[in-house]
Amino acid sequence: MSSRLVVFDCDGTLIDSQHMIVAAMNHAFEAHGLEALPREEVLSIVGLSLDEALAALLPETDPLLRKAVTEGYKDAFHHLRARPELAEPLFPGAREAIEKLAARDDVLLGIATGKSQKGLRLALEQHDLIHLFVTLQTADDAPSKPHPMMMERAMAEAGAGPRDTVLVGDTSYDIHMARAAGTHAFGVDWGYHDTDVLAQSGAAVILSDFAELHPALETIWTVPLSKGTIK
Repeated sequence: MSSRLVVFDCDGTLIDSQHMIVAAMNHAFEAHGLEALPREEVLSIVGLSLDEALAALLPETDPLLRKAVTEGYKDAFHHLRARPELAEPLFPGAREAIEKLAARDDVLLGIATGKSQKGLRLALEQHDLIHLFVTLQTADDAPSKPHPMMMERAMAEAGAGPRDTVLVGDTSYDIHMARAAGTHAFGVDWGYHDTDVLAQSGAAVILSDFAELHPALETIWTVPLSKGTIK
């Protein structure tokens, strides 16, 4: 019997990093003479790898300039970590949900994120959660979401099959990635994409609170994948 695996997105799902992301992007744009973009536009690309995100935000920009902005974002993100007003807190209920799942003998936990390995590990270590995850999939290791490779690698490392795997994320990129990998997909309503978009992308259920996660998992794991939509 394969393991049951719950794979979480990071930014916008577990960690509220919006202030840091917007601040770092603004710094990178301004440092290269570009006008800062509206907050909503910046947050709309959260979930993509950084290269893909900048390509979406600056589609007509010279590739060399876009690469410079990408590096500027990385530098800004690193330096801005020291500012307390730009802290990256966990969303309410995230710690409790993770620890409750980690305590189960029949469930393993993973992460699939557009962050780098370094950035993800720093974020998880900050909240003393890294030891609870058996697989950490990042933009360093696989193509950007919605490509399914991160989910496929997570399942391979955890020894889990698609029917027993659930992705929890806040963007359509997450949902499309999970569906492409043949797994269940849960959306959350506190992240960066509207719930209508998540539903249209194929989310089996959309959580409004982390307290809803465990009952939803129990329901999804008792029915065939093709009938996994929770009403």
